[in-house]
Amino acid sequence: MTTTASGPKIAFAADYDAPISYMQRTRDYYQLLGFAPYRWAHFIDVPFTPLRVPLDRARVALITTAAPFQPGVGDQGPGAPYNAAAKFYTVYSGDTASHHDLRISHLAIDRKHTTAEDMATYFPLEELRRSAASGRVGSLAARFHGVPTNRSHRVTLGIDCPEIVARCKVDAVDAAILVPNCPVCHQTVSLTARMLEENGIATVVMGCAKDIVEYIGVPRLLFSDFPLGSAAGRPRDRDSQTLTLELALKVLETAPAARTTVQSPLRWSADPDWKLDYCNIERMTPDEIARRRAEFDRVKAEARRLRDKAGVTRPVPEDEIA
Repeated sequence: MTTTASGPKIAFAADYDAPISYMQRTRDYYQLLGFAPYRWAHFIDVPFTPLRVPLDRARVALITTAAPFQPGVGDQGPGAPYNAAAKFYTVYSGDTASHHDLRISHLAIDRKHTTAEDMATYFPLEELRRSAASGRVGSLAARFHGVPTNRSHRVTLGIDCPEIVARCKVDAVDAAILVPNCPVCHQTVSLTARMLEENGIATVVMGCAKDIVEYIGVPRLLFSDFPLGSAAGRPRDRDSQTLTLELALKVLETAPAARTTVQSPLRWSADPDWKLDYCNIERMTPDEIARRRAEFDRVKAEARRLRDKAGVTRPVPEDEIA
């Protein structure tokens, strides 16, 4: 605030410098392409499991929507365009003591403002290892788990979530940190967090789509107002990655009740204009809209092929994004 001859001048932030409404953006986008709007999962009651042991004695699991790199299915590197061929449709697990090459080219991240160049921005395994080594958390579970971003609520709730719960129980975990990337990823991990909590495992979601996670209803959310694909911190910025995980751990420890949201104080950049771009129909030309419609049809066909190959049951029409 500055003072002028006429009195104090208040320097408010820009009106659009607020969490992006991903649900509305997505709804408008698909209607523009000629498809029915997606129905997001929505609950009033939210399960809540307090952390049953102090964090420095807890075994913590990491759950991701990133996919293992698959040679031969197209570009999956930093800055890659959307690659439906790189999707996966069944839960997988990996050894947390080993190095892994996970990618997010198969997801609808914010490709204009982030490039997925640094795996630590969406898969904070190394940061979790450091937390375990320092004694901040008791131990890291022997396995991390990958959950597919099925748009079908029926498949996610009936197949994927129970499988994640079963694997976490085998690993005897006390808590889980879930890191989504795209809008549907935020729904997937929110549904997973809810089922884990119903089964006695405390959770915290580290996400960038605040509206989606809160609409669905989860016990704990650490919200970072960053572009999709950067829920674990800024790329090549170890300090921001360390702080982001530490904030998530504090939320895990101290949340007093379900629907606890804490917003990270970090900003992506001094200029908030990046918030105006993602899936914003007001910034699309007719040619771009036509291109996206054709691309979406191609992506749907590829996704259907991969689902069939994976043996995933097709959802009923109203349970699937059109």
